[in-house]
Amino acid sequence: MFLHGIGGAARGWRDQLAFFGERYHAVAWDMPGYGRSAPLAKVNIATLADALQDFLTAIGAVRPILVGHSIGGMIVQQWLVKYPEAAAAVVLAQTSPAFGKPDGDWQTSFIDARLGPLDRGETMQALAPMLVKELVGDDPDPRGMEMARECMASVPEASYRAMMLALLGFDRREALKDIKVPTLVLSGSKDKNAPAPMMAKMASYIPAATYVELEGAGHLVNLERPKIFNAALDRFLNTNVAATEVTS
Repeated sequence: MFLHGIGGAARGWRDQLAFFGERYHAVAWDMPGYGRSAPLAKVNIATLADALQDFLTAIGAVRPILVGHSIGGMIVQQWLVKYPEAAAAVVLAQTSPAFGKPDGDWQTSFIDARLGPLDRGETMQALAPMLVKELVGDDPDPRGMEMARECMASVPEASYRAMMLALLGFDRREALKDIKVPTLVLSGSKDKNAPAPMMAKMASYIPAATYVELEGAGHLVNLERPKIFNAALDRFLNTNVAATEVTS
């Protein structure tokens, strides 16, 4: 089960769905307010985690493997608080256990930098090329970058704003020690949004964590370097998850 980030979409996981789809029941989720998914009346990480559980129930998922990228990884962490033993494994990719205090200087600056252009009349379609360029590392895959720009451009402005504000106040650092399922913590060495040293520290608090850093990659690893991302995930699954739990 693949969960995208704020500027993503379910279709952004196309390479992963193709790679894993022959062996596993692989699905990707459009977050509420994205694609054909209805928006939530109230948007925060907790309500998004509840929406994730509703989706898992609707598709009849049992012992899912959750692959959460960026805010998707935050949603997975929140979901684990309520369902600590329900997953066969989780992958926390280019994410963080906390965004920090809502009124912090860094947090305020981060949100202002991303919402300010919209406040000044820019559109997601116009901003997409710049936003994607700022997120990637060295030598990204051109086909993946085209998909990244397409996904970013198609995010409804209201959903982008709501998801950005949902980050404020998120903090699950104290819950890391309670994650009991096999966990892959996956970072990119050139990721500025979820820096590799922070993610390595995050992994050190998770009892059953495997930490992998992909050299030269930025924040959109599954699109920048799909083959390397797939290989890292495949190794983790082969080592940590029994075949009987991941086949459909």
